[in-house]
Amino acid sequence: MIVDKGIGGSVTAPRIRIIEIDAFERDIRLRLPFRFGAATLEKAPQAFIRVRVEDEKGRTAIGGAAEMMVPKWFDKNPVLTPAENVDQLRASIRAAAAASLEASVATTLFTAARVNEIETIRRLPGNPLAAGFGPSLIARAALDAYCRLAGISFFDAVRRNLIGIGGHTLPGDIDAGTVSATLADLRPAGSISARHTIGLVDPITEGDIADPVGDSLPQSLEAVVAHYGNRWFKIKLSGGIDADLDRLTRIAAVLDRMPDYRVTFDGNEQFGAAEQLAALLARIEATPRLARLRAAITFVEQPFSRAITMETPLGDLAARLPFLIDESDDGDGAFARARGLGYTGVSSKTCKGIYRSLMKAIRIRTGTGPGLFLSGEDLTCQAGLAVQQDLALVSLLGLSHVERNGHHYVAGMQGAPQAEKARFAAAHPDLYEQGATGPLLSIRDGRIAIASLGTIGYASGALPDFEAMKPLT
Repeated sequence: MIVDKGIGGSVTAPRIRIIEIDAFERDIRLRLPFRFGAATLEKAPQAFIRVRVEDEKGRTAIGGAAEMMVPKWFDKNPVLTPAENVDQLRASIRAAAAASLEASVATTLFTAARVNEIETIRRLPGNPLAAGFGPSLIARAALDAYCRLAGISFFDAVRRNLIGIGGHTLPGDIDAGTVSATLADLRPAGSISARHTIGLVDPITEGDIADPVGDSLPQSLEAVVAHYGNRWFKIKLSGGIDADLDRLTRIAAVLDRMPDYRVTFDGNEQFGAAEQLAALLARIEATPRLARLRAAITFVEQPFSRAITMETPLGDLAARLPFLIDESDDGDGAFARARGLGYTGVSSKTCKGIYRSLMKAIRIRTGTGPGLFLSGEDLTCQAGLAVQQDLALVSLLGLSHVERNGHHYVAGMQGAPQAEKARFAAAHPDLYEQGATGPLLSIRDGRIAIASLGTIGYASGALPDFEAMKPLT
């Protein structure tokens, strides 16, 4: 153990060095097409990272992390093909791995992650969301490896600040003296509500299904409610007022059958101006059949493109509903700038970096300003490392619900050998239930049981079969 002294205070934390990094991928094909914003996703590779760390005594351990390489979210430039979008994320992994292995000095996990993110974004300028993809994976895998080496859980590592948030890499707006106390106050829960995503081409009723999948899992919103018992929902908006109004009316007809429900709206950057969104809200409020749905809206996520968000004040909209930034959250100062425009919320996504999520939580818990909030948003997290590490993070952050959509669009641990599936199912019997081809995420009465994520390591009692994957292309 060492004391890493820097600007703003000191933090006692172990130092580690990353000595090996291997990258792999698996091809994933969705059981249902997922339309968000202007893109429809039918397939994408899932990236896997294996990291070996070494402590100051020369002991080593390996850890892992995984994330879907989803096209048309990190970079929505229409000139780029989906394949080129995926190549951007592969390039981020390669650049981040090279930068990590060039660092010869042992340091805290937090400092290693911050330095790697800064250096990778410097090497890949232009889109910090895409450039930050690789650093986020390496940071998770390194933390997993350290936890396995130390024989502790992710929750213990964070709450005891063994990750080392502090020192000279701490952003200037966070008081180092309060960091450890804030982290120590975090308490993971034993379960969390799953917020079901309703994609733009998802069938609403059973009568809307034109092409049945036939795998016994739900396709329509009606069937989702009956199968999983969700009470939280995330509704994707298209930006077309008439089309959105018609679809919302059909969604409300299903949700209104329940005694109680809550929803969030996701604009996915589809609204060109505040007036356009105001017009949709006005139409919703003037439609009696949407009265319950309107009352159930918790917040609106990223309505405007990232190109104009920071130049577009919410104005009167901010008085009508809470608003959250997601795609525009591309750096440490983004939330502060967005707050000046009327936003009060910001997303947590493991693909943006677990330490960035923790710092957002610290800012919100210790900052001033009414109604500030953090929300867990999905990027089609898949069964296994990806969904487990994200669930552990949002639970520790104190969130009561999280968007979950990977289990709906992809059934189980696609592409994994049966032995790997069996290891994960045995390690996390509360999180998974047995399906026709292996473990499926278990959601009962709208909630996910996650007590088993408190195991040694970063939320996983098993590791993938890396040797059964193909190297990152």
